[in-house]
Amino acid sequence: MMTCIPRPDFDDHAACDPVLLEVAQILAGTPLFSGLRPDDLLRLAAGCRREHYDKGNILFHKGDPCHGFYLALEGQIKLAFISQDGNQKVVEIIRPGQTFGEAVMFMERPYMLMAQALTDCRLLHIAKDAVFAELARDPQMCRKLIAGLSMRLHHLIGDLEAHSLRSGRERIIGYLLREEEMAGPVATAGAVTIRLPTHKGTIASRLNLTQEHFSRILHELVDEGLVVVQGRLIHVPDIGRLRAGLV
Repeated sequence: MMTCIPRPDFDDHAACDPVLLEVAQILAGTPLFSGLRPDDLLRLAAGCRREHYDKGNILFHKGDPCHGFYLALEGQIKLAFISQDGNQKVVEIIRPGQTFGEAVMFMERPYMLMAQALTDCRLLHIAKDAVFAELARDPQMCRKLIAGLSMRLHHLIGDLEAHSLRSGRERIIGYLLREEEMAGPVATAGAVTIRLPTHKGTIASRLNLTQEHFSRILHELVDEGLVVVQGRLIHVPDIGRLRAGLV
């Protein structure tokens, strides 16, 4: 779900191109661009294009030139490294409301990994030239971009710590708890159902586990009565008891 953010008033721009106006309103609803004036958003929207990818489509490969960055509107995108023998290491799973590609855009280097649609996706591509022009006009946007990149770095450091210091069991329980938190109000006890956003092999790679290790730990959690697995649905009889597994 995209974060709900107060929108600026576009009433004075009702005569604008409706497509451009709609894109500006989408940008206004994202944390990165919140606080920009309608005129600024409309200028930025002029440098955007909508893109659609079917499940399995590649958005870009490692080494492709970067001409801007993306805002996910619908669906999920996998960011991954691919080894010479074809094995993948999933770095991140992008969801609606998230952006990606900003760091490479600022470095003015080719993409360092690949992006693939895990589901049918709708995206907004925001051109580098449009972003740089707005950064020159508005220092506040510079601070927001730096804050966004810093937050992503913070999450990556957290992932590195978890993958280095936590057991596979702790990684999986922690992942399930984060998915439950993202789904809505956090439950402290009782039964909950968690829907995995993608297939288990992709999640295993994201957690730096083999698919076999991931499946074995899930079976152990089932045997202990902590979860019930039904395809991509994970039923948790008592979320409080599962949370205690991290203590």
